[in-house]
Amino acid sequence: MRARPLTLIQDDLVDYDTAMERMTDLVGQRQRDERPDTLWLLSHPSVYTVGRRTPITHLPDPTRGIPVVETGRGGQLTYHGPGQLVGYLIVKLHEDEGIVDYVREVELRLVEALGKLGLPAERRDTPPGSELLTGVWTAETGRKIISIGMRQSRGVTSHGFALNVDGDLTPWNWAVACGMPDVDMTSLQRELGSATMDEVRAAVSAAFEAA
Repeated sequence: MRARPLTLIQDDLVDYDTAMERMTDLVGQRQRDERPDTLWLLSHPSVYTVGRRTPITHLPDPTRGIPVVETGRGGQLTYHGPGQLVGYLIVKLHEDEGIVDYVREVELRLVEALGKLGLPAERRDTPPGSELLTGVWTAETGRKIISIGMRQSRGVTSHGFALNVDGDLTPWNWAVACGMPDVDMTSLQRELGSATMDEVRAAVSAAFEAA
């Protein structure tokens, strides 16, 4: 894995639409070489985000009261909420790599971060004809703990990952997460019994060489 130091931006709770506006601005700056490669760590109020291929049958019952927002990233439905660490990656790819190559790197860096936090984890290869297994799973219980959905535009990545730290997992059960009806979403709190957002932010920042 090549060295790729990132500039770190950190916020707490940011409305999803507001975050998308800022991310678009950051991407434009990177495309114009006005800023370095960047990792933006934050959290969102409760919201479901869906990709362009998400079937309507995967959406939650509207009576749950959580908004559903269509987004430009790859992947299927994802839930965001308090207690989840979201990382947006604004990175200019090298000429010899594409978005799939970078997503694999993101998975491996997150596996490293979880290992430092005491949770063995793994990425998975997608069997032919199956829904993409992008993300990170716990090695021992086989539950999914990190969702990843990214895209690239003019050689610069956007969107990123969502790592469940200590938030309420119930909303995941009200919809079909990641296009996989049988997926069991988990969190560091569920797997380890304790987790602090500050520790997770530090471990993730270190894994991405972000400062």
